[in-house]
Amino acid sequence: MTTPNSSLRRVIKYRVVAVIAAVLSVIAAVGFSFVPQQAHAASLTQVTGFGTNPTGLNMYVYAPDRLAARPALLLMVHYCTGSASAVHNGGGREFVSAADRFGYVIVYPEATREGRCFDVSTQNALRRNGGSDSTGIMSMVSHARQRYNVDPSRIVVAGISSGAMMTNVLAAQYPDVFTAASAFAGVPAGCFATTDGSLWNSQCSGGNLLKTPQQWGDQARAMFPGYTGSYPRMQLFHGTNDTTLAYPNFGEALDQWTNVHGVSRTPVSTDQPQSNWTRTRYGAGGVVEGISAQGTGHDVPTAGMVGYAITFLGLDRPSTDPTTTTTTTTTTPPPSQGCSVKAAVNAWNTGLTETITITNTSPAAVNGWKLQFSLPGGQTITGGWSATYSPSSGQVTASNVSYNAQIPPSAQISIGLQATHTGNSAAAGGFTLNGVQCAVL
Repeated sequence: MTTPNSSLRRVIKYRVVAVIAAVLSVIAAVGFSFVPQQAHAASLTQVTGFGTNPTGLNMYVYAPDRLAARPALLLMVHYCTGSASAVHNGGGREFVSAADRFGYVIVYPEATREGRCFDVSTQNALRRNGGSDSTGIMSMVSHARQRYNVDPSRIVVAGISSGAMMTNVLAAQYPDVFTAASAFAGVPAGCFATTDGSLWNSQCSGGNLLKTPQQWGDQARAMFPGYTGSYPRMQLFHGTNDTTLAYPNFGEALDQWTNVHGVSRTPVSTDQPQSNWTRTRYGAGGVVEGISAQGTGHDVPTAGMVGYAITFLGLDRPSTDPTTTTTTTTTTPPPSQGCSVKAAVNAWNTGLTETITITNTSPAAVNGWKLQFSLPGGQTITGGWSATYSPSSGQVTASNVSYNAQIPPSAQISIGLQATHTGNSAAAGGFTLNGVQCAVL
């Protein structure tokens, strides 16, 4: 990878940090070795012979001891100078803990070129099945899908720095594979394009490559020409003090993905999940989400970010494996006329997202819930968030996840789904909460 001197200094700095982290990991392992540990067979495992791999990437997989019957798949892409083990044991460790709990598979591509950055710059890298890194990565995804009986509606991608740039590229090139994506300090898809063989674009890294939302959207769509289906839900994290991939790239990426999804660049909501974070959501159900971290540099994810990504990606759903121990919550129905529902649809071509807001209008808390509703004919759920959905069409039951099982009196929660349609993009109807009919607003 050809970089300016300042970039080389950063690479050296990151390698020093990686060595320190490795030493600390050894010290920690020695310290903990004296404490009796629960038997744990799952480990990071290298896979060979996984398919077409034109750039010689390595593939690693983490499959938890208790794998769901139809597990989700997280593709986790490392940063420059990184490795599969570095992100598995470092910044992505919380993803691993969640995999142990919810039974999903993690696939780690590993760059092998000098500098260990992923190619998001060359012509071959920026088109579907182009023959660069993304081609080998998708071979890994295909291999894991078959090996682990993966639920095709729950394949998601996340990445850090160079991996975040690849996350944006994969979401543009393979929107028919990925349903959601989380990028930690990346740039818009195509921003790092070069014509001289270099993998470094100083104009983009410096935040000086500025385009209109339409131009960015067109650049993403050009990576899969002729595609008219839905695109992954997109979550973007960026620090305001990032000097490696400058902060203006955050706004440019929001321009790109709101345009791709055909939603307004004006947020539908703004809040502060943590004191130095500003979160903005765009479109129905927050199909695009941006989290700006005040005073944070390029060292993301910071504390708490991975947890928000796990929820956004829909990885915190309970396992469907009957051998997995789960906690059963007794459902308490609200009194008659004790709930109301508001459904909002954002539709395009043959796809849609729908946000469903449930309000408990009774004086008693709801502890554990199931919301039943009818999808219009021709609609099929391909993904969802903040609830589990079954079946994917017709009369559907949405069940709570662990963090939103209780709805206090006068409180509300929002859940959402993504679906395909054959022409009828109307909202769902006939809502009942724990068997009680809800008013529709």
